[in-house]
Amino acid sequence: MPELPEVEVVRRGLDDWVVGRTVESVSVVDVRSVRRHLEGPADFAASLGHTLIGAAVRRGKFLWMPLEGLSTPAALVAHLGMSGQLLVEEPAAPDEKHLKVRLELSAELEKPGELRFIDQRIFGGMFLSPLVPTDDRFPGGVGSNIPVIPQAAVHIARDVLDVASTPEVLYTSLRKRNTQLKRAILDQQVISGVGNIYADEALWAAKLHGLRSTATIRRPDVARLHGALVEVMSRALAAGGTSFDALYVNVNGASGYFDRSLNAYGRVGKQCRRCAEEGLISVIRRDPFMGRSSYSCPRCQRKPH
Repeated sequence: MPELPEVEVVRRGLDDWVVGRTVESVSVVDVRSVRRHLEGPADFAASLGHTLIGAAVRRGKFLWMPLEGLSTPAALVAHLGMSGQLLVEEPAAPDEKHLKVRLELSAELEKPGELRFIDQRIFGGMFLSPLVPTDDRFPGGVGSNIPVIPQAAVHIARDVLDVASTPEVLYTSLRKRNTQLKRAILDQQVISGVGNIYADEALWAAKLHGLRSTATIRRPDVARLHGALVEVMSRALAAGGTSFDALYVNVNGASGYFDRSLNAYGRVGKQCRRCAEEGLISVIRRDPFMGRSSYSCPRCQRKPH
């Protein structure tokens, strides 16, 4: 599933290629991909028609585009799910095999005329959601200065790349939970945008074990974790995200390459790079976790007793 850096890469692509353009018409190819729009596919298409895309905004993995021209403030939400893609294409380009929704955009010089939602596994989708004020009066997410957020996303916490995110906010959120540390940072109501890959990478960087109890977490621990999350997310974003197959691409169809720089995730049986730099021998281990896997170094990420 795409995580924060992957979705931010897509958001930036939308900001470059789609924002400021008018939706001329909408074609719903597969109604399952607009199932979250409760008024139905016909209303979805009719409501979107002739609206102006005002911005591309992200909070964690949640992506939306505020629309201008509606009677009440609302945004087009695009949930990528496991395999969703947003591609900007020329109208004459062949339809992708898993094309679900097509938005015809107003003509603009040297910019393709369609925004296409592609989804192989159909866990994602598009829908309209009313915009409501943020509780803290800060901007709703990265990409906009306006303190509004889609109603469908009010339960999503801010992410570490958000200007309103601080180590103290994360510390307070963690101490409200009585659970394992990795479980907590995967909780989108504690901090958003962190998935299994970046959780393992940040915990490795902060020298913290994912089974550590949040009840014992201290402010210096959280400061290291917050800094590690920012650093890992920023490096992944600079690399274009992490891609292990063809399902994740940005709006131009390019894949990310951060997987080549992973320090923990997927490196079971390989030497821990940090320990190796210290002249010590320790190999990354894999443990089952929430139906997935966790990767850690048994030496520099001590497992709690």
